[in-house]
Amino acid sequence: MATKNTIILAAGKGTRMKSKLYKVLHRLCGKTMVDHVLTQVQKANMNNIVTVVGFGADAVRENLGNRTKYVVQEKQLGTGHAVLQAEKLLGDLDGMTMVVSGDTPLFTTKTFENLFTYHQNKKAKATILTSKAPDPTGYGRIVRNDLGIVEKIVEQKDATTEEQAIDEINTGVYVFDNRSLFEALHKINNHNAQGEYYLTDVIEVLKQEGETIAAYKMDDFNESMGVNDRIALADATRIMQERINRQHMADGISMIDPQRTYIDAGVKIGSDTVIEPGVQLKGNTVIGNDCYIGANSEIRNSVIHDHVTVTSSLIEESEMLDHSDIGPNSHLRPHALIGKHVHLGNFVEVKKASIGEGTKVGHLTYVGNAKLGKNINVGCGVIFVNYDGAHKHETTVGDDSFIGSNSNLIAPLDIQDHSFIAAGSTINRPVNQYDMAIARSRQTNKPGYFKKLPYQKD
Repeated sequence: MATKNTIILAAGKGTRMKSKLYKVLHRLCGKTMVDHVLTQVQKANMNNIVTVVGFGADAVRENLGNRTKYVVQEKQLGTGHAVLQAEKLLGDLDGMTMVVSGDTPLFTTKTFENLFTYHQNKKAKATILTSKAPDPTGYGRIVRNDLGIVEKIVEQKDATTEEQAIDEINTGVYVFDNRSLFEALHKINNHNAQGEYYLTDVIEVLKQEGETIAAYKMDDFNESMGVNDRIALADATRIMQERINRQHMADGISMIDPQRTYIDAGVKIGSDTVIEPGVQLKGNTVIGNDCYIGANSEIRNSVIHDHVTVTSSLIEESEMLDHSDIGPNSHLRPHALIGKHVHLGNFVEVKKASIGEGTKVGHLTYVGNAKLGKNINVGCGVIFVNYDGAHKHETTVGDDSFIGSNSNLIAPLDIQDHSFIAAGSTINRPVNQYDMAIARSRQTNKPGYFKKLPYQKD
């Protein structure tokens, strides 16, 4: 049975990144470069995916998990040598095998599928994915004869002056007849400027054997961008961000300034949502329909339901239900659940707490390790005191209660429905239903005391 396979090359350290992090694990738009490549490859319905690892092998495995098989390139002896490491997994299979680099995160599934289709239609033993480069410096050049047939690929360091003037470049992606690939890999040598086994030399071997070599030229050169340093990483991030934003706008999302809107790959956004400049939507975030995400808000790994307004606030690993709102300058820390029609005003912090429908927390308040019921009014400056120096404790507040301003609620604490906490109180004992709790000193006025203060005039 013929198979459709892909080998992802991810063994290089990437010294030009000048980083302790291995090159293919650098991130853009929320995912590592090699994860972007694997994601697009998976969508092309492969029978087998093999990732060649070397430097940082364990970290790459941890990042990609069981979505791919792995082989190890112990010594970095070139791309041909890297592909040869997959022979024990793929060598005996009939079918087609694509080879792609793990540092080319902008390739799309559509391009991969077009390449496979072109390869099949041409009945080729090898098909090279090429593109026309505005500046071909550093890329391998595609050398064609007068009839346009591919003669060879020549690397930059081995190219003549005439060959260096060619602007059709090798993107580093190929589809091969699988058996022919591994047979040819055993016939190449390392007689070149780098002393490495080039995968491109397989093309020359197949050519000499009279096999058909095809080249599919794609339209968008940007897809082929390889990332070798931080400058290229920033360029690739910009291109991918534009691609992500354009797709969201095509799906019915309004962005006031797309160039200043930062959305990770995989974020989901419902229709008629408006996003202001400076917004960052990260990780596995889901935004519902008809939301308004205000300027400079950041939302990470959170679920925002329909008709929610977020004004200049930070939301982490939390959930906001329909018609709730937050901000400006408020913070949902992990495991906050904000109910329907809840209002969280300015400078409110919520952590590991649920807030019931219709409750209002206006401003300058900390809610931690708490369960708040429905239709509660929480006054200004309230603190849910949840930490005793060793352990966290929980506070519960029943429906329709009123928490006066500048109150301290010291956990563990239970405040039942329809309770009233007087402003300025420090509460550390249960409050029964319909009770009002007051925990503050009685006011005392000292007549004429002002006149006793030093340096005061009558």
